[in-house]
Amino acid sequence: MIDDSFPVEPFKKLGYSVEIYGQKSYNGVAIISKKKAENVKKGFYGNIYSDQEIAILHDQKRLISADFNGIKIINVYVPNGSSLESNKFEYKINWLNCLASFLDEQEKKGSLICLMGDFNVAPSYLDIHDPEKYEGGIMASEVERNALNNVLKGRLIDCFRIFEKSTGHWSWWDYRNNAYELNKGWRIDHIYISKQLSSKLKSCVIDSSPRTNPRPSDHAPVMIDLNFDDPNEHFYEEEDNFLEI
Repeated sequence: MIDDSFPVEPFKKLGYSVEIYGQKSYNGVAIISKKKAENVKKGFYGNIYSDQEIAILHDQKRLISADFNGIKIINVYVPNGSSLESNKFEYKINWLNCLASFLDEQEKKGSLICLMGDFNVAPSYLDIHDPEKYEGGIMASEVERNALNNVLKGRLIDCFRIFEKSTGHWSWWDYRNNAYELNKGWRIDHIYISKQLSSKLKSCVIDSSPRTNPRPSDHAPVMIDLNFDDPNEHFYEEEDNFLEI
């Protein structure tokens, strides 16, 4: 969706600030917040990319970042990749590698990170309704999971897996073949936070109810609660196997 087509006014009437980075067709990301965002950046930035890389990366509007109270929010829409044999798959892996480099730079600056969005990767077989059928294919290949793990590098934790270890929890259902009605879904939408923020994490849930609306998105919202009032309580443990792929 191009920026001018985004429904900004309903959000503004509710008191929200809106930052958009979109384009015609499918790509686009946004940050909508009660508190006005600071240091808003649209797309990848920094001296770690060549001019050619920046041009290729910015051709598709897939990343927006902003600062809130010392936390850098990074909202992404990772390429789908189409199929393992497609040129789009190579683009997807390169894009994830660029995201890893981007986070390396943020880490060097000491930034606390909240990375979120549609990653188009199921971190493990637990995140697929039929792993026997789909393991090793698009969104569930070793190459994609390695690329995602390179982004996380043990520095970011999967908020949902802190609270829920079992399978059967999905954030995306294909529009085709009654996938939602048959509960044939995938968990490909994620929120990752810096380990240092783990003491603030109180909950992470996937709300599937909007999927029943007329003309819904095929994705369900993922939500976390970060509470900065209690500095002592924490949920993250070093030995938790679900924090890395």
